[in-house]
Amino acid sequence: MKPFLLLFLLIFLLSSLAQLWLPWWVIIPICLGLAAWQRAAAGWAFWAGLLGVALSWWLPAAWLNTHGAELLAHRLATLLPLGGNSWLLVLLGGLLAGMVGGLAALSGAWGRGAVSA
Repeated sequence: MKPFLLLFLLIFLLSSLAQLWLPWWVIIPICLGLAAWQRAAAGWAFWAGLLGVALSWWLPAAWLNTHGAELLAHRLATLLPLGGNSWLLVLLGGLLAGMVGGLAALSGAWGRGAVSA
């Protein structure tokens, strides 16, 4: 459980910091590299990537949604089939980002296993 927690925290911190200045897809090489570097098991790597990246998206999105950007999120949720629910948009955005992070971490774990075998 300890390697999972370390990988989760590293992914969360590095992806949160990197997304401040770099594009959203920077989470892919971060998750892939950290999972390969930590020699994480495939299942734990996936969950660490999913939860780390999802949390790094949910926290700022929820803060922005409650501190003034709710109108923009409501309008975007109206364009999508979400019924104008801005919180559903926050949840869906974090879930999609988390899936990208989880799959990237899983790829890193599998890639490390393929190279070392």
